[in-house]
Amino acid sequence: MKTASDLMLTLKSEEGMERLARLYGTQNGKMAHQLERYLLLLKRHADLFGREEAPLVISAPGRTELCGNHTDHNNGLVMAAAVNLDTVAAVNRRGDMLVNLYSEGFAPVRIDLSDLAPVAEEQGKPASVIRGVANKLHEMGLTIGGFDASATSNVLTGSGLSSSAAFEVLIVAVFDALYNGMRVDAIRRAEISQYAENVYFGKPSGLMDQMASSVGGLVAIDFKDAPKVKPMQMNLDGYSLVVVNTGGSHDDLTADYAAVRQEMRAVAQCFGEETLRRVRPEQLWQEMARVKAQAGDRAVLRAYHYFTENDRVRRLVKAVEAEDVEAFKRILIESGRSSWMYLQNLYANPAGQSLGVALVMAEDMLRGRGAWRVHGGGFAGTTLNLVPLDMEESFVSRMNAVFGDRACHVLSVRKEGAAIVF
Repeated sequence: MKTASDLMLTLKSEEGMERLARLYGTQNGKMAHQLERYLLLLKRHADLFGREEAPLVISAPGRTELCGNHTDHNNGLVMAAAVNLDTVAAVNRRGDMLVNLYSEGFAPVRIDLSDLAPVAEEQGKPASVIRGVANKLHEMGLTIGGFDASATSNVLTGSGLSSSAAFEVLIVAVFDALYNGMRVDAIRRAEISQYAENVYFGKPSGLMDQMASSVGGLVAIDFKDAPKVKPMQMNLDGYSLVVVNTGGSHDDLTADYAAVRQEMRAVAQCFGEETLRRVRPEQLWQEMARVKAQAGDRAVLRAYHYFTENDRVRRLVKAVEAEDVEAFKRILIESGRSSWMYLQNLYANPAGQSLGVALVMAEDMLRGRGAWRVHGGGFAGTTLNLVPLDMEESFVSRMNAVFGDRACHVLSVRKEGAAIVF
């Protein structure tokens, strides 16, 4: 039997360091930081549960959205990538149906999976995700059971990097690894995660966040029918991918996100369809007066964003395939402008427009050289910036001076999605 002490030795070995390097990269002291992070996690797990048997260590990454802002929930097109920020858990299976989860910075979770029905008091809490994932796996005929887990995450909560999706995908991977030998494929894992978020957690969402976290790497996704995932590769040497956290949180913005989805679907319903993907853009122009009267002005603008954003994703795929960095940057900027002007997801309250300030600063610094856009769901949170390497230090310094010392996060694309690390 491999013990927790054995696992710590493996972690410190050349093999262990190579494994961490594949997930997180080697630049800027990342190796030393990740080694310390993992050792602290394993020590905390041992202190909490006193298990002699080595735990499995499982990771699920956050994600960055490059293009396809608020298109997935209407069966649109998206380009996204997993990033080298993640949620990690040390887990041991139990012989009963109890789940004990200690996640750094959060209240402990203890639930009994003998009953898999939704619990009203759990809605909006981590326990609902665990129960929802367990229920869907059970419905699929897969094995579920209890586990003891300690978790830590450096995916910023409420920042647009999808800490919620990383947690959901992680929980699917935990059940799968402990009880089913990692049999669930990446697409199905994402769908199970979305089910738990929509039905048990109580938050409407598309599938893009979970898909990017589950699959890993740079991917183009078409959600028209069954999701179609196209792995992509692009050399962005000479640029840093910098996310700027403007200080806002997504935690109380569920109604704003739901309104985007609902208003787009209201336009689709004007044409007898459930989602905009089944509507042709020219139909909107031909029936503008009727749609405006029936669905409202903002819904029309959001539908326009949807149609043009799908076209941008198609053009971005061609740019990536052609290694055309200049076109890549132009399309990212176009996407951000459309989100600001037509989708209107830069702020929920006009008194707080930190995302707009960050984008104006980025445009002033990066015009002609880089790219900038709102990141993820919007209304609060982060911007995404493609920054030339020779400008990275000054860009980060100026952004941090306005939004806080640790506002900027320099990211890289992570090739693996949810994975057993050790």
